Amino acid sequence: MTAVERPDRVGTARRRCLAGALAVATAFLLAATTLAPRAAAQSLVLGAKDFTEQLLVAEMTSQLLRAKGFTVHVGAGFTTGGVRRAHEAGVVDVYWEYTGTSLTAFHGIRDKLAPEEAFARVKQLDAQKGLVWLRPSRVNNTYGLAMRRADAAKKGIVSISDLAAKARSGERFTLATNGEFLVRPDGLGPLQRAYGFAFEPDAVTTMATGTVYDVLRRSSSFDVGVVFATDGRVPAFDLVLLQDDRDFFPSYLLAPVVRRTTLERHPELAPLLEALSARLDDATMANLNALVDVHKRGIDDVAAEFMRSTGLLTPQP
Repeated sequence: MTAVERPDRVGTARRRCLAGALAVATAFLLAATTLAPRAAAQSLVLGAKDFTEQLLVAEMTSQLLRAKGFTVHVGAGFTTGGVRRAHEAGVVDVYWEYTGTSLTAFHGIRDKLAPEEAFARVKQLDAQKGLVWLRPSRVNNTYGLAMRRADAAKKGIVSISDLAAKARSGERFTLATNGEFLVRPDGLGPLQRAYGFAFEPDAVTTMATGTVYDVLRRSSSFDVGVVFATDGRVPAFDLVLLQDDRDFFPSYLLAPVVRRTTLERHPELAPLLEALSARLDDATMANLNALVDVHKRGIDDVAAEFMRSTGLLTPQP
């Protein structure tokens, strides 16, 4: 495995990012506890992972809750494990998570479940930890392997099975991926075992998530990239998602998850967050992601425009 950046620098940057996010969120929580009782009771900390879709839904949520009278602090830049630990510890009140991530990364479940079954399972399991899954959106942001459309067509590759068959026959493919995918239980190792092939160790390069799309678009040095299904750069850069024909990846429905103690203090959060959730689907999310990543608009601006269009920002009387 190679790396676009030196591994020591990558590791240091990630640790600093996580430490910074935890410090910020903790500071927000401590600040909230020093407010006057009424203000403290209305203060919430939102968490977000460090990629566009998460930053967008966190900003939408922040704008929605502020319009309803809450004081909101956003701690962004978390890793998946980092935001979960902060949530369980009470540092974060609310963040948006994916059902497949909770199943595999937090609970070690690899059962093949329908989307509704997966949601019911994580809802039940996380309830035992004091975390409440509210009604999910129709955003299913599954992981995927992508290739340049022209290359996939030339090689006759439509599915991951096609890719695996060619790799087993001796054809070499290079892979661009973020670091987290290498160690996830729904990541590279289990994927390769499920499909019966393996990228050669020196053919796998780790890099920032956003860089994966850029190198697939611009560099012939990489054949395959690990991407998110709802990322607007997939169609914009003329990439094609390979069919997961063995259903390796679970459903990754995006839903707001709230601490039970927070909901007990603010039961009005559930209908507010579920109203936002109901307005999000794959096409909407991919378009919003593209406005940021392809058209280079600001996250605040894109979120504000979308939230105005929903009519959800009307202040409470």
